[in-house]
Order: sequence, then C-alpha cells, then structure tokens
Amino acid sequence: MRLAPSSLILAVLFLASAPSWAQDPEPLPAETDVEAMTDSLDSESEAQGLLPLEDLRTFTRVYDHIRTSYVEELTDTELLEYAIKGMMAELDPHSSYLDADRFEDLQVNTSGEFGGLGIEVGMENGFVKVVSPIDDTPAKEAGIEAGDLIIRLDDQPVKGMSLNEAVSVMRGPKGSEMTLTIVREGVDQPFELSIVRDIIKVRSVRTKLLDDDYLYVRIATFQVNTGRDLAGKINRTLEDHDGLRGVILDLRNNPGGVLQASVDVTDIFLDGGLVVYTEGRIAQSESRYHANAGDVTDGLPLVVLINDGSASASEIVAGALQDQGRAVIMGTRSFGKGSVQTVVPITESRAIKLTTARYYTPNGRSIQAQGIEPDVIVERAKVTAVKPSLRTTEADLAGHLNNGNGEEEVGTKAREESRAGDSSILAKDNQLHEALNLLKGLHIFRQQAQIPPVSEPVEAAPETDSL
Repeated sequence: MRLAPSSLILAVLFLASAPSWAQDPEPLPAETDVEAMTDSLDSESEAQGLLPLEDLRTFTRVYDHIRTSYVEELTDTELLEYAIKGMMAELDPHSSYLDADRFEDLQVNTSGEFGGLGIEVGMENGFVKVVSPIDDTPAKEAGIEAGDLIIRLDDQPVKGMSLNEAVSVMRGPKGSEMTLTIVREGVDQPFELSIVRDIIKVRSVRTKLLDDDYLYVRIATFQVNTGRDLAGKINRTLEDHDGLRGVILDLRNNPGGVLQASVDVTDIFLDGGLVVYTEGRIAQSESRYHANAGDVTDGLPLVVLINDGSASASEIVAGALQDQGRAVIMGTRSFGKGSVQTVVPITESRAIKLTTARYYTPNGRSIQAQGIEPDVIVERAKVTAVKPSLRTTEADLAGHLNNGNGEEEVGTKAREESRAGDSSILAKDNQLHEALNLLKGLHIFRQQAQIPPVSEPVEAAPETDSL
C-alpha cells in the first residue's frame, strides 16, 4: 500500500532521527499500548537529542495542508526546499541555504571576479542594506555608501523580497542600467542613483607611497591569495625604496572574506604569536591560528584604519594587531561580525552556509555584536583648511641675511605649495590624513630616542693654588 505524503515524510524523518534499532523493528504484541509507546519514544528522543515525534507530526500536518490546499500547486521538491530555506532563515543572519546559483556565486566571489554592481549587502527590516561598496566598481563610483538602505530596484519595491531575490534582480548583463532608490541617514528624502552594471573584478590589494616615505596599503576584501599578494607588494616596495618610515593598512569598508587570508595578512606584520582562535559546539570548529616567526616589515610603525564597514576578517586582523601591541588602530568602531561560517556541500550544486563558531582575539575578546574599538577615534568628516592671511616672512624681505648653514630658504610661495599638498589629502580623507600624521610623529619619536642628548660644553675651572 502506498503511503500518503504526510505519512511518507514522517516515516523518512523518523528513520533519519531514530536509533538504529528503529530501522528494523520487532513485531509488536497485540496488547501493546501504542499511546504509551509513543510517549516513551518522545521521552527517549528528547533525552538522546533526537527529533521529538510530536513536533514531527506538526510538521507533516502543515506540510500536507500546504501541499493539498495552497492556491497554487507545488511539488514535493519545491516544498522541501522551502522548508530548508525557512529553517535556515530562522538562524542568525549569516546562515543560509545556497541553491545552485548562490553556491556558484559564493565560489566566484572568493576568487575575486563576478558580475553586478559592486556592493556587499545584507537585509535589515525587510530592506537591502549596504555593508560596503567595493573599490573600483560602478557602485563606488556612483556614490553608494556603507549603511545605505535600498528600498526600490528600478520600479520594484524591495519590501517582501528575500536577499537572494534582491541580489538576482541587481545582477544583469554588462552595460545595462539599474536605478536604486536609497534611504540614507542624514538625508531627509529618499533619492535615486542610476548605476551601469559591469563585470566586477575585485583587486584585493592596492599600494602607493605617501610623502615618499610612508606605504599606504588598501585591502578591499580578503580573497584566497590576499596574503601572498600583500607580501609581494611590500617586499617589492622595500627593495625599491630604502628608508621606508611606516605603513598605513586601510581596512575601512572591507566586509571580510576568507578566514585564512586574514591570518596570512596578520602574519606579515607579526613576529610569531596567536592571531585568532575559534570556539564552537563541535570539535572541528575549535581552531587556533598562529603567525610564523619573522615580521616582513621589520617592525615599521603601523597604523590600521577601520570603520563600521570593516567586518569579519578585517576585525580579525585589527583585533590581533591591537592585542599584540603591533599597531595603532584608528577610525571608528568596526561592524561586529565575530562568527565563523562553514560552507557544507549537500549535493554537487547545493550547500548550506552555517554559523559554526565564534572567533576571539588573542586576548580572548569576542568581536560578535561589539566590534573593535579603535585606540584613536577619528570620525570621517569634511575638513577644509583655513587659508592664512597674506603675510610676509623673513625670507621675503629684501636684503635679509642668508641662512648661514646653507639650507634652502622657505618664503611665502614655498609654504603655500607645501600647504596645498597637505590640504589635498585632508580634504579628501581626513582619517587617512590623521593616520599619516600619527606615523610621522612615531617616526620622529623613534629618531629622537636614538639620538644622544646634546650636552652643553663645560668650561674648565681655572687652576688655583691653596694657601
């Protein structure tokens, strides 16, 4: 006799969860009290951490009602997939079911190339929230900012969409245009931004020299090869530029990525020591990651920039360097994602992304829902330097004495040119400006510590005779 759908589901779930003896049961005596046996099974199931039968009955009743009475016909395959999605959706925001498309997207994203607008997103109150725009992408160029809420995609309201559905809508062929309706804190009314889709190729690591002697490193996201790429760029800079005075590591609006990549990046700046450890319910989720001996930068002063868009792997790096006393952390408090997600393949094309552990900084701090507090808090602000009134300096006066030591004289024109260079960084990025100033101060302090104090010449006492 063929089982009804609800009976079939109940039988499958029971066999999957019951002890081994239940798979080949002995015949029951005629006088067996079925209700008593069910109660006993329920108690034993709960005691052994197995699925309780009464809850399974509830599930199968709901399943059967939907299957037979829902206004549109749904297959068992569809209903079971919906059940899995619903179960994952009730966990934390970072656990999810990855169907074939999303599983492929995840694999592509970690490799650093994918199609779309260039935004890392999540869900908040039914709307798409921008975690951070990705560097050198259409979204970044259009002015998307971390914390923006997207409420409409072209003419479609976001409310009611799942994150997966919203991401699917935002994806499209290169060159096609999409209009996003944005709600931004501090802006009275929603506004629209038009963005042309492109193939997003994320360049994980970028470097440049500031003021000739300070290395600026920007990590946009943590990919499989980020640590190797960063080590290569730093080594080439050290080979080509003798006398480097400090490093700025910019992790602002970096949403994270591969855990091992964050360990590799931290390893570059540490001479051994603990980087991060994880703790979870199962043995496989407990790990400890250490740096190898040898600081690639040989102890150069290091400032790390973070903000509320710095999440996950970014926070691992900042927390480790802070706890180990290796860097000064500057900016604003980070996002606060201190959990580890494990991707578990279910079939060749489907997987679940499941939160399996929390990670902790070397000093045992949990970043989860708290974030990393900077050593020096610097809010992002628009700063305009006050131009000094026109003044005359000694070097501008006709007939002034020369320097005497052969040093170059600095008049009004030279001072204005110097201020213009400083003001350009200040106007564009005040946090970077402050980080650079801090590095300059640290360099001066180190130099002074190596210079012996200047002593005044001591005059010889006149010779005297005792009488």
